[in-house]
Amino acid sequence: MTDRGPPRVKNKAAAPLQVSAEQILREAFERREPSLQVPKQRLADLEELKEFQGRKRKEYEDALRRNRLNINQWIRYAQWELEQKEFNRARSIFERALEVDPTHVPLWLRYIEAELKNRNINHARNLFDRAVTFLPRIDKLWYKYVATEETLANVPGTRQVFERWMSWEPEAPAWLSYINMEKRYGEYDRARKIFERLTVVHSGAEHWIKWARFEEEYGTPENVREVYSLATDTLQAAGPEFVDEKIIGSWARWEARQKEWERARALYRWGLDTLARSRSAWLYREYSKFEKQHGDREGIEDVVYKKRRAQYEDAVRDEPANYDAWFSYAALAEDSSTDVDEIRDVYERAIANVPPTTEKRHWRRYIFLWIRYAVWEELTTSDVGRARQVYQECLKLVPHKQFTFAKLWYLYAQFEIRQGNLAVARKQLGMAIGMCPKPRLFKAYIQLELKLKEFDRCRKLYEKYLEIFPNSPEAWVEYAELEQMLGDDDRAYAISQLALEHLDRGE
Repeated sequence: MTDRGPPRVKNKAAAPLQVSAEQILREAFERREPSLQVPKQRLADLEELKEFQGRKRKEYEDALRRNRLNINQWIRYAQWELEQKEFNRARSIFERALEVDPTHVPLWLRYIEAELKNRNINHARNLFDRAVTFLPRIDKLWYKYVATEETLANVPGTRQVFERWMSWEPEAPAWLSYINMEKRYGEYDRARKIFERLTVVHSGAEHWIKWARFEEEYGTPENVREVYSLATDTLQAAGPEFVDEKIIGSWARWEARQKEWERARALYRWGLDTLARSRSAWLYREYSKFEKQHGDREGIEDVVYKKRRAQYEDAVRDEPANYDAWFSYAALAEDSSTDVDEIRDVYERAIANVPPTTEKRHWRRYIFLWIRYAVWEELTTSDVGRARQVYQECLKLVPHKQFTFAKLWYLYAQFEIRQGNLAVARKQLGMAIGMCPKPRLFKAYIQLELKLKEFDRCRKLYEKYLEIFPNSPEAWVEYAELEQMLGDDDRAYAISQLALEHLDRGE
């Protein structure tokens, strides 16, 4: 048997007509079989019509017997009866449905629309009355009721429906709809009285502002001012926290439009003084814009001061131990305020925030607050007694057994020297050395005595210094330099020799 090798594949040419997938789908769609359709039924006479209606009614009734809680089925049944012009039957079906679920709002609306469409106005009014009596808190029924009465040009009836509605004290949009209705017929006095009732029920700032805008459009400037004044008095009587910045800002902008610049400025300032710091940011921005447009340099600086003060108030309220913020706040108060009590209040509030720990790093900025406070009392207010009290209270507060601040003792001593109380200054520095001896305290005390030319006291202080810190080369050198400065070279040489021997022994 001979090996013929692999079979040869014959080359086939492409078909002249190519069929795409899109063409296949389009032909399949065009040749699809028609879907089943409900056959059209033609009624030849009244008897066939009655038979058809009876059959359909039986179908609807059977469906309702299976599930009588299906309100949509009741509505479809009633709608079919309406198409058959059987209004009494449709009305009966609606009534039966209401017995099943009288709280279904769409059912009431479909029933009412059916009566209105067939011009049964009195029937519709009776239904409206029943609906709002049974469901007085459903605003949609009331809106439909008043819209129907107004469409029928029954303005007194519309007003009567609104009054019934308002007796339930609905939400603000309902009151505003009543007001808009009165405005359409030019009854501005009635609208004004409705606004007054609205602000009693809903005392929000937006309603007072809408009333003021109404008076601005239809009333007089006196009326506008009276509305704003009544708003602020009413809200302030309820408590300062109820005063709204939007009312104050709106009133001030209106006064500015009337070119009453001083009134507007007074309103802004009153609002900033009355409102809490956290609620006045927007009012600060509005006041800044006002002063830039109508104020002078002093007014602009005042509003900038108040704005920065509010920012510092927020910072220290969020973090009472933020002493950097307290420093900036105190500096701002000193530079911008002329009220001594206000500046003192800032310092008192600042120093009331004692650091919670006994770590010295937490106390440094805090102690400098006390020092700044004392310096301000001495130099700015010239109240020496209060400055002394600040120093003394601060010294009582520092836990000297753990740490102390030499600068505080020294500044207090300098303060007493300026007041001519040298003995008190020496006593304080002596107390400092006795309670918490530190090299800086010794140096400060020695420098004070050097300035006073009390060299014997300096010698005693150096002796005490070396008694406590015998291994301090700096103390030995300074003591020797003092003696050399006084011209006692032998004593200076002896101190130097003693220092070398002591330090060589490592004692």
